[in-house]
Amino acid sequence: MQEVIQVRLREAGSIHCFSANGLKFHAGDYVIVESDRGLEYGHVIVEPEMVLEKDVEQPLRKIIRKTNPWDHKQIENNKKKAKELMGSCHKKIDQHKLEMKLVQAEYSFDRSKIIFYFTSESRVDFRHLVKDLANTFRARIELKQIGVRDEAGILGGFGPCGRELCCAKFLNDFDSVTIKMAKTQNLSLNPAKISGLCGRLMCCLSYEYSSYQALSKGLPKIGQELKTDKGKGTVISTNPLKRMVTVITEAGAYIDIFVDKRNENKG
Repeated sequence: MQEVIQVRLREAGSIHCFSANGLKFHAGDYVIVESDRGLEYGHVIVEPEMVLEKDVEQPLRKIIRKTNPWDHKQIENNKKKAKELMGSCHKKIDQHKLEMKLVQAEYSFDRSKIIFYFTSESRVDFRHLVKDLANTFRARIELKQIGVRDEAGILGGFGPCGRELCCAKFLNDFDSVTIKMAKTQNLSLNPAKISGLCGRLMCCLSYEYSSYQALSKGLPKIGQELKTDKGKGTVISTNPLKRMVTVITEAGAYIDIFVDKRNENKG
């Protein structure tokens, strides 16, 4: 058995498992960890747990320590310096005449590496650009091509619901999203209504889908005929969250029926 801790790298980065390294941590603690970029910072997202070694991806890197005031100052300075790199990198991209859109620059915690994130509609040969940037900034350089969803997660913003974008707040992976998921929620299929800032279908449609599926079980289908206190009627809409259907009777009256209560009355 091995004590394992899940850590989200940076503010909204990916989640990885780390060895507790004999130290004590709690959910919410900010920590310095070993990573393939060198030293990185992140925060513990769940309490430590004991896991069989065969169930953990090896090699399991270690948590070095909890962050201290100096670390937080270093993190803020890194963010400021990374923003200053953007202008220089833009010029280099123009000089090399590359078709790429620079999204963000990021220092590793110990400043041994700089990562530049970019989008492009095609593959880009940036080998000469990497050498140029390495000579300019005297650091290891990584150029990482990302998709439009990743771009939205990095830049952040607010969705149609008024909340911070899920991809920027808590999502770790991008699951596939389909029109069927929007139909299950009875949403308008107008692209402007069901698309996020990235222009793709909203991520929330995917992780809410299973809940809507479960709540839709047992609901009458649209077009189905039902008997009501006011005569026969036809289901014209459903509301899975309320477990309710709306029926129009032969006389033209609209009736809201709560399905679970209707079943209780039958019993």
